[in-house]
Amino acid sequence: MDEKRHRFEAMAMPHLDAATNLARWLTRGGAEADDIVQDAMLRAFRSFDGFRGEAVRPWLLAIVRNCHRSALEQKKRHMAAPLGEDGGMDVVAADPTPEAHAIQTGDGRRLDQAITALPQEFREVLILRELEEMSYRDIATATGAPIGTVMSRLARGRALLKAKLTEAGHEL
Repeated sequence: MDEKRHRFEAMAMPHLDAATNLARWLTRGGAEADDIVQDAMLRAFRSFDGFRGEAVRPWLLAIVRNCHRSALEQKKRHMAAPLGEDGGMDVVAADPTPEAHAIQTGDGRRLDQAITALPQEFREVLILRELEEMSYRDIATATGAPIGTVMSRLARGRALLKAKLTEAGHEL
């Protein structure tokens, strides 16, 4: 058990930030994202003996996606009341300059809203590629979609994002 724990810590834990980032974008932030990451890490640890290969990151992010889907299905079954729109993802620096504050609350918020408004399959690949800088192959592994589908979803997601930002009066 100790060897498994050390291997898991060495191979999977460096990707905890990527798992958290994906969960926050999928859930629009908050405690739900933390719950999904915790569940995903537990599932990953339990099944780590069966992991073969070197690509831990796509494997772990696929588990995060599956945990998110399970949480959505569970919510539907229990017909929980929807949470508010505020995802609480804004990070405010201590004593920001007026310029930094304007960028953070203006353009940053518009970009976050535009990304959040994308359909999940486009938002997912956009986050994995642009924010997590994953290869198409790793995104395909994480999402379970063929590389061609990943590429088309990414192109479509970028086009939708550009259209949303352009219609809001902001060029990319």
